[in-house]
Order: sequence, then structure tokens, then C-alpha cells
Amino acid sequence: MLKPLSSDRWNYAAAAHLLNRAGFGGPPAEIQMLADLGLDKAVAFLVDYETIPDPTTNPDWAKPNPEEIVKYRAAIKNGTPEEKKQAQREQQQLFQRRMLELRGWWLQRMMHGPRPFQEKMVLFWHGHFATSIEKVKNPYFMWRQNELFRRLATENWQHLLTEAGKDPAMLIWLDQGQSRKDHPNENFAREVMELFALGEGHYTEHDIAEAARALTGWSMNPEEQKFIFRARIHDEGAKTFLGRTGNFDGDEVIQIIVAQPQAARFITAKLWNYFAGQVPSEELSETLAASFRAHGNNFKPFLREMFRSEEFFHDAVMRNQVKSPVQWLVGSVRVLECQLPPPLISWGMLRQLGQDLFAPPNVKGWDGGVTWITTNTLLTRYNDAQSLVEGTVPPFGAGDLAKKPGGQGGMKLEKAMQRIRLGGVNVEKILTPEERADKHAIVTALERRLFQATLSHDQQQTLRDFLEAKTKMSNADIVTTIRLMMSTPDYQVT
Repeated sequence: MLKPLSSDRWNYAAAAHLLNRAGFGGPPAEIQMLADLGLDKAVAFLVDYETIPDPTTNPDWAKPNPEEIVKYRAAIKNGTPEEKKQAQREQQQLFQRRMLELRGWWLQRMMHGPRPFQEKMVLFWHGHFATSIEKVKNPYFMWRQNELFRRLATENWQHLLTEAGKDPAMLIWLDQGQSRKDHPNENFAREVMELFALGEGHYTEHDIAEAARALTGWSMNPEEQKFIFRARIHDEGAKTFLGRTGNFDGDEVIQIIVAQPQAARFITAKLWNYFAGQVPSEELSETLAASFRAHGNNFKPFLREMFRSEEFFHDAVMRNQVKSPVQWLVGSVRVLECQLPPPLISWGMLRQLGQDLFAPPNVKGWDGGVTWITTNTLLTRYNDAQSLVEGTVPPFGAGDLAKKPGGQGGMKLEKAMQRIRLGGVNVEKILTPEERADKHAIVTALERRLFQATLSHDQQQTLRDFLEAKTKMSNADIVTTIRLMMSTPDYQVT
């Protein structure tokens, strides 16, 4: 089993590591609060989030709306050509507004929500069960899937995998709703093994075909906008799947998959990579899988053990993970204690940085890790850092944004961007008067806030030389110092 971290290794840096990986980071006071709790209570504070009330309200449109569907279908079926175009145009504009609101709603949960670990898990599952608004089309389905991940974020693996497969967004995304006994669709049957639960090489093409037969009947009621099992299109014949034979249905296929030893190895290795920032060794992978199985394939006790382990706080793990665009944006706003940019700007930032929420690039999701950093995205991070600290609108084009799903018309977007004002950083809020008066103390305090570690001697000296050159230092000079620190390679990792 995993070895618990000794109490003498629990300190401010370890608490910062836990908050950065199991959440989105935070200001020094938050980190110190966790450090003062001790490891066990700090992990419990994050992982046992159900004990913390969450007052977040849902978007007012986040509910089934059969009347809206019936009205739209009637307009398309019975309307004139111009009325059909108008109905399509109105629905597209409505869905665009809702998607922009949904992205902002989720980012606000990450930023201000009382359960950061829950939101970090929702982000993991979104990348794992990667579905996109480009094909799903309906914002309600994307919100509903997001809520599914939130509700079952740390629950049982078989339950989550089954519910994710029956989710309307997934039924559309992988065409499972179109599968029937006379023509089984193999998309979900393939991906549930290859991408979601086993990985390549642990099933055969025959297993895919048999699983597809068993999954027939999983469909969706379009009016009620929910899963429905249609017995008349389900294949009732015997199937041989992963070495077992029987008249299996979809639920039994998921049960058989999760029972494979590889299923525990696959999902725990992916979780370790997500939280620890590296692929586990073969030995560690077996240890993680054994812990997961010992906990009945339930995520919460496994993750609690993982976050308390010596392995998780190893020197090779701490400060080795490239921040994802979401981690970079939300984490930056949290440590700077400034305002999250409006949804339009936040969406534009994340899209340019390579992580467009609710629109992953493909069924595999985002590759993550070092792939987040390219010459272009690194320069964009530096520009966005300037926007956050100075309160300026980032230099992206409205026409470029309008090309993406959820975008708005170029002219309207240009006008909207012209009206946007960002708050920037209030240095008097994040630095004491004594720190602002001492050029050396400024660098030390900002290191603790932004990196939870010390920069190299040369980096420190460059910053101090910049400040020493100021005969009368202003708040604007401190803001520039923050921007320079955020434009270092060190700030791109956590």
C-alpha cells in the first residue's frame, strides 16, 4: 500500500502542493490554514467536501424544456423557408449565449466555489469523458453532463462509468442513441474500453462487436431529454465478451469491464498522472490499483490515501507539473486575489491557450503535460499575465473568436469587448505597507504568493535590480514586478 507522509514533512510548501494539485491554488492565508490543520485534516477538508454547503445556483435554463423543443421542431417542419432560417438563427444565437454563460458559470465555481477539489475532479472527468458542444449542440446536455461529473465525482467507478454512458451528451457524442440490434453502432463500445476504462491492447475487435450488441437499446427520449432503454431494439442473443458468455445488456458489459484487473490499473494511473504530473512506474501503478480495489473501486477513499502518501509529496512530483490553461487562469486569479475576467474574455484566453471548455479537440480529450506549452501559447501566457495584473483586454481578435462554437458575430463581439473593463491587481490588498516599502521584502512576499518557493539567485537579482532602479517606487512598478514573475518558466509549473 502507499506509505503515509511523516508529520515532520508537512509544512507550508507541502500544503501549497496539496492545494495546487487537489484544487486551483490559493493565496498564502489559505495555504497557511491548510498547513495549520495538519495533513490528515487538510486532506479531509478538501476531499470530504460534502460537509461544506455549496450555495451555487444553476443557470435558469438548466432544466428540461420540452416546450422549447416542440416549438422549434414545429417551426422547422411547418414553417416557410424564411421562417425555418429564422428559427435556426434564433436557436443558434440562444445556444451561443447559453454556452458563454455556462463556461463563465463553471469558471466561477472553480474560482469562488467552496469545494475546489470537487471542481478539480469535474475537470478531470470532463477531459476523460471528452464530449464537445460542436457535436452535442445543446448547452443543457453539456450542463447536465457537467453536473453528473460533480454529483459522482468521487463515487464508485462502475456507477460513474455506467451513468456517463447513459448521459444524453455521451449518447449523442458517440452515436449510441443510434445503435439498434439490426445495426449495432460500435463507437461507444470501442471507446469505453480504449479510452475510458482499459486502454489499448486489453480487448479484441470481437469484444467490441459483442459489447456493441449488448449496448443496443441504450437510447434517449428527445422530448424528455433523458436516457431511455428501448427493449425492442436491444439484441437479446447470447454474447461472448472478455472471456464470458451470456445474454448481456449494457449494464452487465460495464460491470464486466470494471471487474478486469486492468480497469483499476488504467484509471488509477490516469488519476495519478493528472494529480501528480507524471506517469506512474509499473511498481507504483500496481500499488495504486491494489489500493483502489481494496477500497471497492470507490474513488474517495483511494484519493484520500493518495493525497496522504509519501509518494505524492516526493521531490520528483512537487513543482513538476505544467499548469493547464484552466489551472493557470483560475490559479492566477486566486493567488492574485483579483477578479476573474468576464466570460467572453476568459473563454478567449482559454481557447487561445489550448483548453476550450466544453469543446475538447477530440474524443481523447486534451493531451496535457508539456503539450500545453508551445512558442505561441507561452507568449500568450505572458500577454494574458499582463492583462490580469494591469486590467487590460488581451490582444485576441473578435473575428477569430467568432469562428468557434459558442462565438458571437464579429461586429457585435468587437463592440462587447470595447465595453469590457478588467479590475487588475490591487497591490495594497496582497502586500502589507511594510512589504511595499521594502524592495527586498516585495520579492520575498511575491515568491511566497506566486511560487510557494524561492526563485534562483539570478532571477531574484534581476527583479531586485529592476526595483532598485526606481528612485520612488509606485504601485505600478510592483504590478510590473508581478507581471515579470508570472512571465518566468517557473510560473508555468505547479
